[in-house]
Amino acid sequence: MRHRSRAAEALAAVLLLSLSAACGSRLPESDFRHDDRTPPPRESAPLRVGIITSATSPVGGSAFTGPRDGALAFFERLNTRGGIDGRRVEVRRCDDGGSGVGNNECVHKLVEEDEVVALVATTALDYAGASRVARARVPDIGGQPIGAAYDTYPHLYGIYGSLAPRDGTAGWDGRLYGGTEVYRYFKREHGARTAAVVSYNQSASAAYARLVERGLRAEGYKVVTEQVDFALPNFRAVAADLKEQRVDLVFDAIDGHGNARLCQAMDETGADVTAKVTNVQNWTSTVTDDYKDAPRCRNALWATGASRNFDDTGHPAVREFREATKDLKTHSQWQLEGWAAARWFTDAAKSCAATGVTRRCVDSFMDRSQGYTAGGLLLPVRFERLPEPPRTSRTCLSVARWQDGRGWVGQGDMNRTCFTVPQLAYEP
Repeated sequence: MRHRSRAAEALAAVLLLSLSAACGSRLPESDFRHDDRTPPPRESAPLRVGIITSATSPVGGSAFTGPRDGALAFFERLNTRGGIDGRRVEVRRCDDGGSGVGNNECVHKLVEEDEVVALVATTALDYAGASRVARARVPDIGGQPIGAAYDTYPHLYGIYGSLAPRDGTAGWDGRLYGGTEVYRYFKREHGARTAAVVSYNQSASAAYARLVERGLRAEGYKVVTEQVDFALPNFRAVAADLKEQRVDLVFDAIDGHGNARLCQAMDETGADVTAKVTNVQNWTSTVTDDYKDAPRCRNALWATGASRNFDDTGHPAVREFREATKDLKTHSQWQLEGWAAARWFTDAAKSCAATGVTRRCVDSFMDRSQGYTAGGLLLPVRFERLPEPPRTSRTCLSVARWQDGRGWVGQGDMNRTCFTVPQLAYEP
């Protein structure tokens, strides 16, 4: 199980800025009844897919668009090369506005009205329509696990896989599990022993911080907890204490702006650390601008995830992605994962060419996607339905470090950076 707490990481990051996001209402059940067999369209007709993105939301305009942009780039390139068995892919996009109501409307539009064969690279702040997607048996391929939907419902296939039963209840009896491989990596590879966790005095931030603390303690770290006021954070005091405590690693449960201010305070106080660790959502090419006032801390930024570093252009699959997205102003790990999701759908559709590309056939391919890597872009993805959560798991890790002038520099082979670690429970 490779999630560590991927869902928890993403959810914590967005909750910090979206406490007032609206809850979704439910559309009538009759609005979602649909024949999952979806008769194959005329052979020359395009294959229609849907992408749901919280492009406009309380979190901000660019927070969720990376997977969408990566998927669009893949499909555009695919269509210029003849599509799938001569049929172009027609993408229907829907912005749910970051609300449950908007998400239900997008699901209704794409699943019922547009009759898409699949959803691809879903990135939704509030995936209120997930149960409807599952009931319609529409495969949702390579979505980002911002909430628990991809560990709850059948026919939903998150970008990182799932071992949960997916029977309508999140995880196992409402609890998800994640490993401690990130903490094990820095302990084994870099000799880290003391780690700080910085959070706000706000419930979502504090809850995620406690999860990180548990994982660090399970790996034998001395843990330093730092909490700042959400409205008036004193990052300079935190930085001074990090220096005093001789902290090796810094983890956080704060937003991007707060991280930049924390890094600036660390530079000003001379708080040097082995690594300031961030997650896949912040694994972007905008580091120089985001941390422009903190050159030392900036060059101590590390990112971890489950996909190949988007700056690893020595790998042919990454090089292909970068060439196709060269006109984008910025690049990110989420873009690469959206590209991988689109490739996943394409491989599924190609497997159905002889019998007809239907929802059922695509879903059957996805359900058999054991060890899928999107040409080496992803760590091997697993979908199983284990009746009980695993106590331990052998988990691999993609790691990169930021270096000015070089960008994100990969740290070893992600398929060999692996650890057998305990799995800790948490509630989504």
